[in-house]
Amino acid sequence: QVQLVESGGGSVQPGGSLRLSCAASGFTFRIYTMNWYRQAPGKERELVAGITSARGSTNYANSVKGRFTISRDNNKNTVNVQMNSLKSEDTDVYYCNARREVGESQTYWGQGTQVTVSS
Repeated sequence: QVQLVESGGGSVQPGGSLRLSCAASGFTFRIYTMNWYRQAPGKERELVAGITSARGSTNYANSVKGRFTISRDNNKNTVNVQMNSLKSEDTDVYYCNARREVGESQTYWGQGTQVTVSS
């Protein structure tokens, strides 16, 4: 059974930090690009950060560059995103995503975790 379980969401004041974690199971983690998306009510889901499997190449949305850092551990099947200097506009539900890089196309999603940035 495929599972992506997010944790680490919560409430923080502007300028604060949070670290989101995603624990993956039920698929071959090392051949999947791992991503974090976010979505506000009534808006489209937005790619925040991604990291490829073997080389660990990263990409970020312009709105989070320099503030967020994505990382992965292929031995523990986890992907994290460290979020610093948080702003109110970072308030969203954050989703972990896995996208297969080779062979048959396959995508998995976590259930989401709420991040609220407010004073």
